[in-house]
Amino acid sequence: MEEPVTAEQLRARGNALFQAGDHGAALAAYTEALSLSDAASERAVLHRNRAACYLKLEDYTKAEADATKAIEADGRDVKALFRRSQALQQLGRLDQAVSDLQRCVSLEPRNKAFQEALRALGSSMHEKMKTMSCTDSKVEQMFRILLDLDEKDEDKKQKAAQNLIVLAREEAGAEKIFQSDGVRLLMQLLDTAKADLMLAALRTLVGLCSGHRSRTMAVLAELGAPRLSAVLGVEHEQVSLAACNLLHVMFDSLKEGLQKDFRGKEDAVVLDSSRDLKQLIKHLLELLVLEGASAHGRDNALNLLIKVVPRKSPKETNNSLSLWVIDQGLKKILEVGSTVCGSLGSLPVTENSRMSTSVLLSKLYEDLKCDAERENFHHLCEDYVRSWFEGHELLGKLRAIQTVSCLLQGPSEAGNRVLELEGIMDSVLSLCASVCEAHQLVAVEALIHAVDKAKRASFITANGVNLLKEIYKHSERDSIRIRALVGLCKLGSAGGTDFSMKQFAEGSTMKLAKQCRKDRSSRWLCNEAIDAGTRRWAVEGLAYLTFDADVKEEFVEDKAAMQAMFQLAKSEDRSVLYAVASTLVNCTNSYDHEEPDPQMLELAKYAKQHIPEQHPKDKPAFVKRRVRKLLMAGVVSALACMVKSENPALTNSCRELISRVLLALVEEAEDRGSVVAQGGGKALIPLSLEGTEVGQTKAAQALAKITITSNPEMAFPGERIYEVVRPLVSLLHLQRTGLQNFEGLMALTNLAGISERLRQKILKERAVPMIEGYMFEEHELIRLAATECMCNMAMSKEVQELFLAEGSDRLKLMVLYSGEEDEKLRRAASGTLAMLTALHPPICKRIPQVTVHWLEILQALLLSPSVELQHRGAVVVMNMMAAAREVAEQLIASEMLEILSVLAKDKDKPRVAQAAQESLAHAVAYGLIKPNPGHA
Repeated sequence: MEEPVTAEQLRARGNALFQAGDHGAALAAYTEALSLSDAASERAVLHRNRAACYLKLEDYTKAEADATKAIEADGRDVKALFRRSQALQQLGRLDQAVSDLQRCVSLEPRNKAFQEALRALGSSMHEKMKTMSCTDSKVEQMFRILLDLDEKDEDKKQKAAQNLIVLAREEAGAEKIFQSDGVRLLMQLLDTAKADLMLAALRTLVGLCSGHRSRTMAVLAELGAPRLSAVLGVEHEQVSLAACNLLHVMFDSLKEGLQKDFRGKEDAVVLDSSRDLKQLIKHLLELLVLEGASAHGRDNALNLLIKVVPRKSPKETNNSLSLWVIDQGLKKILEVGSTVCGSLGSLPVTENSRMSTSVLLSKLYEDLKCDAERENFHHLCEDYVRSWFEGHELLGKLRAIQTVSCLLQGPSEAGNRVLELEGIMDSVLSLCASVCEAHQLVAVEALIHAVDKAKRASFITANGVNLLKEIYKHSERDSIRIRALVGLCKLGSAGGTDFSMKQFAEGSTMKLAKQCRKDRSSRWLCNEAIDAGTRRWAVEGLAYLTFDADVKEEFVEDKAAMQAMFQLAKSEDRSVLYAVASTLVNCTNSYDHEEPDPQMLELAKYAKQHIPEQHPKDKPAFVKRRVRKLLMAGVVSALACMVKSENPALTNSCRELISRVLLALVEEAEDRGSVVAQGGGKALIPLSLEGTEVGQTKAAQALAKITITSNPEMAFPGERIYEVVRPLVSLLHLQRTGLQNFEGLMALTNLAGISERLRQKILKERAVPMIEGYMFEEHELIRLAATECMCNMAMSKEVQELFLAEGSDRLKLMVLYSGEEDEKLRRAASGTLAMLTALHPPICKRIPQVTVHWLEILQALLLSPSVELQHRGAVVVMNMMAAAREVAEQLIASEMLEILSVLAKDKDKPRVAQAAQESLAHAVAYGLIKPNPGHA
């Protein structure tokens, strides 16, 4: 039976973890030790240590709280006082931070670090006081100018508005505006109903609310949720968008809690914002069905609900907000999704409204955790569809069918359920033959959305193909014909990429594809005279048809069609994004495909089972040529534009598709410069940080490929280069493939060699333990890449210290690797030793202690036929000779003296000779050998 761990052991473990840079694990160890410790002095030390962890983790509120507990136990604890001052400084409470630092200086008057910190903080305080004194009069003056109805100078007003917005972005300025009755004055600006003044008020309020819960609650109490909702629904698009931005900031502040709230004590009153959250959401739901609300205001409300209601991660356990929205507002959301444009009493909507509704419904459904919750969702949807379908004549049936379409595009499980309701499918098929274009549109779209849902595909293949063909052949309306064509495209692509599983006769899919692209007779994709909605359906068709390699080849040869699709991707109709991304994934073959096991193929043939076949034109040479054609047509700029979209149509699935395409585009090293030049590098960063895990990984791998072969400072200029670090570190996780691990390590090696700030960023992302782990990897290339990465990371003081940590085998591993047979690994490891011994002399004394083979390994380096290895070995020996006399004695007592004497005379290797000469000079200085008169 194991002995129970003690508080002292946990504290020691925490210290070791902290030294190793694993601050989260150190915090956990100290916290566990606290639960076992009763001694006041021991608890004080643990609180002090936890404060240090929280500072490293940038949780300054908790750092202050723990440091305070340590100080309460011992008021003369300078470490705790100093740590609290650091936390207070970050929290903006400079006066209290100064007080703690003054106490530190009084306790240790000779401590230069305390003196310097106090001097720097004093300067910061002075600047703050100076700024605050000027700010008072400025705030008053700006409001006076803006609210003066007689002020005719528009430039003056615009400048005042801009100054107010800029001032609100700084915490001191935001607080000053708030304290100067600013919320009431900003409300007056909103009430003027003048767009420029409303914009100034909304953007200033963003500054007041950003990251500050108590101010947000005060603003909400003053303005009221109905007023904010009304501003969101105005006709002026910019004002509505600014109101949307403000509400998003308010939601974040209310949900995330305190970031900049300066409360002081840990036990201060905690504000409950859940009621305010629900109040805001309630008014957003009401705005959805408000007839007077603008179409873009309704879209903005949908977008807000998508962003703020569902859980950000499945790790969050509380989905009560989604459940509340489903109970209170699902029918209101479905009202938007069921709207039939042009019908009597229909709500004003945009071309993006139904897609946004589908995305919101899908997000809510995905947020449900159990069958009972999902069953409730289904019942509410079914009740809503029935309420329109039964007893509302034709308009009711259209609304019901439109709801089915909306659900099939979102939570398809719910869509399938309502499609099974009695009479729905029959109505869809009968309305497809309607003479009214609007009615026929609704029915044909519902039929198309039902085609690729498993439960209905076989039914529609049997019953709908002839109907769609008839509509396509005989309808005189392009809007109807293109939709019928897309339905046929979906049915024609049922075999996916499997060449042997085609639904239609040979050549039929090619004819369909040509029909989607053709520009003669004023047809679809390439004809700009046709509305974007109709052209979007042509892209939908291509998204299915490009499973066929013949279609891919034809499409990339048609530059006009490619550029027409790219222009659509950049248009305001964002509902086309998924179809464009799908088409590009097909053309670049960037979907997942595994090579079948040869043995399994033989078994399948023997059992007469179907065996998937690859199209001859899907072989690598064809794919490479298609990628080159897409690049020449400007695909990267289209993808970059798609990524910038804030529209709900840019779903996580859509992000993943774009990531797949960009990864395919950077597969060849010679194409990477072109991709970066067209904005591909910039687009990959957000894709690598948000979306599905697969999508983020694909984007991170594309970033790694660019970083390996390009100059990272040119590929990712300015601050952007620091944003690349986190995605690259994510490639080191164990669940990634060996290739992804290798490329992540190679890319991080390049970054680590650029600057100390980048090395600090890599350290902060906790990459070092993972890099170390891969130094033990069996695969020689991964092991080599990890060692090279560690070599560059060793330029950081923190990493150098890790090599001296008690109980660590890091240094031993580097010494042993310097003696391996693999020359590249020896070069990387000996280079690391050369750097470590030069930058951190204490390591020189430790080398003889880590392995008995150290001397043999160093001698082998010096005798190597490789000049690079000889030079690295000579530098290590030179640094060790310079570090300490006792180390030099051990070196000179061996055959090293003879080796150095020979190398010092080798004129063909000047760098090696110089290092050897310096080593001998140190030996002379120590009196270990006599100077050689004949040697310079």
